[in-house]
Amino acid sequence: MKGSNVVIEEVSKNFGDVRILNNIGLEIRKGEFFSLLGPSGCGKTTLLRIIAGFESPDFGKVRFDGSDIVSLPPNKRQVNTVFQNYALFPHLSVFENVAFPLRLKKVPKKEATEKINEYLKLVQLEEHGHKKPNQLSGGQKQRVAIARALINEPSVLLLDEPLSALDAKLRQRMLIELDEIHDKIGITFIYVTHDQEEALSVSDRIAVMNKGDLLQVGTPHEIYESPATDFVARFIGETNLFDGIVISSIKLDREILEYMAELEIPELGRIKVTTVDEVKEGDKVSFTIRPEKIVISKEKPLTKREDINLFQGIVDEPIYSGFQTKFYVKTKEKTLIKAIKHHAKYYDEGPDIIWKDDVFLSWSANDGYIVGVKS
Repeated sequence: MKGSNVVIEEVSKNFGDVRILNNIGLEIRKGEFFSLLGPSGCGKTTLLRIIAGFESPDFGKVRFDGSDIVSLPPNKRQVNTVFQNYALFPHLSVFENVAFPLRLKKVPKKEATEKINEYLKLVQLEEHGHKKPNQLSGGQKQRVAIARALINEPSVLLLDEPLSALDAKLRQRMLIELDEIHDKIGITFIYVTHDQEEALSVSDRIAVMNKGDLLQVGTPHEIYESPATDFVARFIGETNLFDGIVISSIKLDREILEYMAELEIPELGRIKVTTVDEVKEGDKVSFTIRPEKIVISKEKPLTKREDINLFQGIVDEPIYSGFQTKFYVKTKEKTLIKAIKHHAKYYDEGPDIIWKDDVFLSWSANDGYIVGVKS
């Protein structure tokens, strides 16, 4: 496995009286595609700049393969950075831009030419080497920047919101290409983004940050399906989030640590949810259920399962977007719940549920999740 193992140990950073990073600790594995995800101002870019050497932490260490590199200048670290604004030399051709790091190292011309052509091929720009940056599309410019960053063969590639200047369709295509490049090169990628779809699409693991704090680290599946906090649940995808009180909790199996809890939610009523965390009667909790986990129907579901939550409501707003319809349903308690119905079949001409329809909402206790205990 190529790349370096990167360990962040108790890193803190202030700008004046403002705390930007608060005792951050995490490990990024060798060869991993790792994303730092969070809203603007959460500290993710500052953390990336500390790894790159452009900023110094007030406290803490950054280790590459066990060695603390905090005291090393950027050019002494096995790191290169791809920036949001490409940072290409406008007067140089694509070939010359990619060649620039090798010329600084005074690599022999023949060896340099072979290597430049190799990396232009890697980013699918071998036919554009003679062009200037102003003759390229945004996606092509970013690929030039990636080739230039990789040609020095760093052990870690840092990517600071590299796709944010591109339109939505081009971002999706570049994400796929970036993932393919990572698979071919095999080094450690650390990717900063505020876009949760980007992070979920390409990451091996994700660190979610907010206001200088590290809230959760996990695989995309873990982050989405098992959010650790209210903020993570709201920030990653769409969800329905409620506060409630535990009114009962029963252990389901002696061998498996799983409980069936019943919650009283003021805006909704009583619901059942399974949880691997033990909760006690009287605990105040936050509960989340993803819209796509909710079944919406005009007919009452025919089921005798005791773990099914069932509510009635009226469609307040249906939003059709081709592959799915998002319904905002108002329950008898006047609470709005989001439910999503996917249209997977060719002959499904559109939603059979329309505005002001009376509907039933149902979901399994296994599909909800307790994201925080506030006892």
